[in-house]
Amino acid sequence: MTALAPNAQPQAALLELRNIQKWFGGVHALRGIDLTLQPGEAYHLLGENGCGKSTVIKIVSGAHPPTSGEIVLNGRSYAALTPIQSLAAGIETVYQDLSLLPNLTVAENVALSEQLVRAQGRLARLFDRKRLRETAERALAAVGLPTDRAFLGTIVSDLPLASRQLVAIARAIATRARLVIMDEPTTSLTRREVDNLIKVVERLRAENVAVLFVTHKLDECYRIGGHAIVFRDGQCVAQAPIADYSKRQLAELMTGRAIDAERYRTGVPLSGTLLQVEGLTADGVENVSFSLGRGEILGITGLADSGRNELAMALTGVLPAKRGRLTLDGKIVSVRSPAEAIGHGIGYVPEDRLAEGLFLDKSILDNEIALIVRRLAGASGIVDRQEGRRLAERLSQEMRLNTSDLDLPVGALSGGNQQRVLIGRWLSIGPKLLVLHGPTVGVDVGSKDTIYRVIQALAEAGMGLVIVSDDLPELLQNADRILVMNGGRIVEEVEAERATEDQLYQAMLTTRTEIAP
Repeated sequence: MTALAPNAQPQAALLELRNIQKWFGGVHALRGIDLTLQPGEAYHLLGENGCGKSTVIKIVSGAHPPTSGEIVLNGRSYAALTPIQSLAAGIETVYQDLSLLPNLTVAENVALSEQLVRAQGRLARLFDRKRLRETAERALAAVGLPTDRAFLGTIVSDLPLASRQLVAIARAIATRARLVIMDEPTTSLTRREVDNLIKVVERLRAENVAVLFVTHKLDECYRIGGHAIVFRDGQCVAQAPIADYSKRQLAELMTGRAIDAERYRTGVPLSGTLLQVEGLTADGVENVSFSLGRGEILGITGLADSGRNELAMALTGVLPAKRGRLTLDGKIVSVRSPAEAIGHGIGYVPEDRLAEGLFLDKSILDNEIALIVRRLAGASGIVDRQEGRRLAERLSQEMRLNTSDLDLPVGALSGGNQQRVLIGRWLSIGPKLLVLHGPTVGVDVGSKDTIYRVIQALAEAGMGLVIVSDDLPELLQNADRILVMNGGRIVEEVEAERATEDQLYQAMLTTRTEIAP
């Protein structure tokens, strides 16, 4: 922290939490949290999923009242805040699920909070359109999004996930905020977009705005600087300048155990080719060819518009290919639909587990067996629930799920456990090839470690795996080879063990002729 001048007085705290306790039924979620946030500072709230981070955010933003304790905001004491009180005090929150209104336009979503506060929570039948447009244009420009009339009028549900993430961030900075809270703000952003977001944070701090990040991406925390706040089991176990800690120390504080930061990939692919892709072309993918060996882990990366996402979907039938040939296990296969892909033993873990992957109101059991219901039903048409439960128990053990109650709704689980359920579901079909799209998005460091070890075990058992991700450390730690995409084509292939993040990023920005298969 910068030293004060001899006669300078420290700024009054913007927000203080004093001995905050929170119970949900019999669960003691927060166990006496004491925090102080100062204007113009950056804070990184770190910890495993389920440690209490989201609960603190919801208490500060007025979504949940604490069971006991005191909130001091701008010098005034509260037992609890309402959402409008929190907004009126200048607290803006970007939740992990973005909390956008999908049927409204970009401009309406960005400027909604401002108009709610001005109307004291009671909106008129019509927005103040002139002010709405001005507010939206200013905020969208700050996060690097278009400000033309067409984009302002786009319905949010029509945007890709990365754009929706930036719209949610734009909404948070649209008002004259004093504290901006961002829950996993960079999960779907490319490095270029993250660079721009860091500039936004620097500008906010220069304007004396406090910024609180909830994140699992430690590299970004170090780039931003400021303070680390570490939670474990509902308690604050550390709070100090982030530069005082190494990554290994932070990981150990979060999990209570040592986490190895070296390469996970130690095995060697088996002999023989499992998958041969020749001239694959689809929307956003142009004439892509590559091979994948048995037991090999192949990484695929690129910027958001590089074609990496479309390639993942084309390989698994989500986005039907226009032309090209896929040979799996020596046989030419058609994958024009997810059902066809499953029939050939190709699994797909999508990027957005909440919207595309899980049935949140259904149990762990129902989620785990969703792909094999017909097999469990057999000729009788009646699902064998006992056999399904035995299979779900085995998958939960393989994925090291942190609960033995398979009847819990998936929506009640932490992000890391939800992701384990989703991967386990795809293992139920016994895939030959598993495509994982952002396998650890929004997942804490402990769950990442578990998922990475599962991925390595699957490869060692002979499964072919494709990891599509913009998390470069993830690919460098887990893959054998990494393909870099740009403009719908593969422009670079590197050996992961010898590559660097800078090398990959430079390749992501460079357009070259596609490499030979």
